[in-house]
Amino acid sequence: MTIEKPSANALWGGRFEQGPAALMSRINASIDFDKRFYRQDIAGSRAHCSMLVAKGIIPAADGAAILKGLDQVEREIDEGKMVFDPALEDIHMHVESRLKEIIGEPAGRLHTARSRNDQVATDFRLWVRDAMDRLDGLLADLQKALVTRAAEHVETLMPGFTHLQAAQPVTFGHHMLAYVEMVARDRSRLRDARKRMNENPLGAAALAGTSFPLDRHMTSKALGFDGPMRNSLDAVSARDFAQEYLAMASICATHLSRLAEELVIWSSAQFGFVRMSDAFSSGSSIMPQKRNPDAAELVRAKAGRVIGAFNALTIALKGLALTYGKDMQEDKEPVFDAADTIELCVAASAGMILDMTVNAGAMRRATEVGFLTATDLADWLVREKGLPFRDAHHVTGRAVKLAEGQGIGLEALTLADLQAVHPGITGDVFAVLGVENSVRSRTSFGGTAPARVAEAVAAWQRELGL
Repeated sequence: MTIEKPSANALWGGRFEQGPAALMSRINASIDFDKRFYRQDIAGSRAHCSMLVAKGIIPAADGAAILKGLDQVEREIDEGKMVFDPALEDIHMHVESRLKEIIGEPAGRLHTARSRNDQVATDFRLWVRDAMDRLDGLLADLQKALVTRAAEHVETLMPGFTHLQAAQPVTFGHHMLAYVEMVARDRSRLRDARKRMNENPLGAAALAGTSFPLDRHMTSKALGFDGPMRNSLDAVSARDFAQEYLAMASICATHLSRLAEELVIWSSAQFGFVRMSDAFSSGSSIMPQKRNPDAAELVRAKAGRVIGAFNALTIALKGLALTYGKDMQEDKEPVFDAADTIELCVAASAGMILDMTVNAGAMRRATEVGFLTATDLADWLVREKGLPFRDAHHVTGRAVKLAEGQGIGLEALTLADLQAVHPGITGDVFAVLGVENSVRSRTSFGGTAPARVAEAVAAWQRELGL
């Protein structure tokens, strides 16, 4: 194989007599993906330039020219006029190179007291912070969708499951609110991570700080950071803010995947609890009767993509000595891909929830199998007859076996049948054997009783501004 050796990259200065080989250029360039944070790069450059002028490090006239030029560069990228060239490696060099074409020599002063190390660390933090804010808004929309459906189904009965086996009756509204709580924790993790990461690396320079009299608090305020990072080595090398974002996104994706799995199950002919809208379904190329919950299946599958991004970044970082290594160029693609993926999945989940049709009749019919009120019978024996719960559990087990043998539900057993398994049972027991009565009785805080569900819905409506 012949390896081409192009001329030296002028932006690297005079240290290198020959430019990189063609393969080196391909593996080294990051412009194909880091162009995504051009806005953050230009914002950081504006803040840095203004600070340099304020501290008398560069002339005011040069600072004004730089700021005006940066406005033009941003407009050109916004309008799709920037031609991206792998020879310029990354977005930082593209902005600086175009700035020099526009304003000439003053552009060279912008990089005073700054390195690409602290520059990219700043850009990346700004981008991840923006991604966190976008995701928080999308998660709030998902919560609103879930609460909206919960409000419609405060009293809609359905089986609650353990091991995917019918366990006890609950309401569909209560089930929807379980996901509201999961998403609330996702948002809490997001806010915690955002607070921790909101520190400014800019001014750490390559790794050791700089001899110029910078005002890092000024740039921090301009960029919306709480303050500057306190150690220059940590400032240029830390990527745990990106790991936290991906960790949070992985947990969130897991929650979305669980919801998606239930939508897949519920929309099957065997369950029929919900019908997915045309907007989030597809047909079969050979079976005309099919209605496939493709959006839910893709949300379920894409969780692996987000979790994989966390693993990829963590593995890339795990063996790095301080401070910067080119390995860290691999930090962005997993984050960008995961951000795109989790945002799409959250939006799709909210859409599916709002658009699906709930079959309350099918849910109610499903509560009639599986002896869902068995625990209610055991609880009644404890309350009314003073049996230890373990004894009541055994009595109830015998009643279930009797009903199963007759092919009926517990509520269909006669009083004589029930007294055959325990002579102390009276007719009052039938008040707890119906699924409606069972659900209404679950009044403990956080329980599925419609009164409790209504309270929870109202609380979430207030919190979410619904």
